[in-house]
Amino acid sequence: MDGLIAPGFEAVGEAFATDPRGGSALTILRAGEPVVELVEGWRDAARTEPWKTDTLVNVYSTGKPVIAMTVVLLAGRGVIDLDAPMATYWPGFRTPASVRQVLSHTSGLASFPVPRPASAFADWDLLCADLAAAEPEWAPGTVAAEHALTYGHLLGELVRRVDGRTPARFVADELGFDFGFALSDADIARCAELEFDRPDWPERNAGEPGSVKSRAISNPAGARDLAVVNSDLWRRASIPAVNLHAGATGVARFYAAILDGSLPAVAVPQFVGPDLFIGEETTWGLGVQIEPDGTWGHGGLGGSAGYADPARNLAIAYVTRRLGDFAALDRIDAALPR
Repeated sequence: MDGLIAPGFEAVGEAFATDPRGGSALTILRAGEPVVELVEGWRDAARTEPWKTDTLVNVYSTGKPVIAMTVVLLAGRGVIDLDAPMATYWPGFRTPASVRQVLSHTSGLASFPVPRPASAFADWDLLCADLAAAEPEWAPGTVAAEHALTYGHLLGELVRRVDGRTPARFVADELGFDFGFALSDADIARCAELEFDRPDWPERNAGEPGSVKSRAISNPAGARDLAVVNSDLWRRASIPAVNLHAGATGVARFYAAILDGSLPAVAVPQFVGPDLFIGEETTWGLGVQIEPDGTWGHGGLGGSAGYADPARNLAIAYVTRRLGDFAALDRIDAALPR
């Protein structure tokens, strides 16, 4: 384990070191300044390449607030009206959902409607056309179900149509943090390889057959297949719902920028109620989950997460290449000075 631990955060360092993941990183910023910046392990399965501060890893849904922020930024510039129908900006979009309903996972488009192979992740236009022609599973605005794979295409195509830039280009130009979609060769060269904590990890995270969760995460195929998510096809593709590649510091700086007002607020409640994908009561903001204790952010399948703790002015990000659960993050959170 290497890095920075400021006085008062020693217990956080101990919590991070309790269960090494063979490749992970933790950054905590207080008022924008680092108080914890730790890395451990390796970025490859063979354990030959040490994890570095600039290592990138696929953080799954931890990236959803990033693509949401692109839409919130455009709304703040008057380019997008959050209460306008998606079809206002995307002619031919059949579902009568507003931009706000997509942002809050209540559009009714929680799954891609046409069965597709893993290769479809590289075909942006195909998947967007599938969504444009889809019928919602329920009336928009009435039910929440996290848009596990569809979220990034819905919002990213909206950005492309009103701004002209691809979502990956918009994120790189406008946010400027060390993370991104549709990676370059140079960024691919610093990516960590994902691995399962146990061989049954895909089955443990499959959802009940026929459930909203099962349907939402299984099409296109491959989002829980190491041969897919460690491939250049995946890393070069833009799949903003689930393939942000980031280090802990990049994610933490994103949240710090929201806390200090450099980026617009997103922790504004939009929907409160049961989420059929998550399976529990959820408060959705504009792309973030708002917790009862006042923290807000988003976790990613496998254990990575980024969130803000406004009461303590902390921005926190934990990323890992070993796909498991959130036990490490829970220990870290419990060790934060009160």
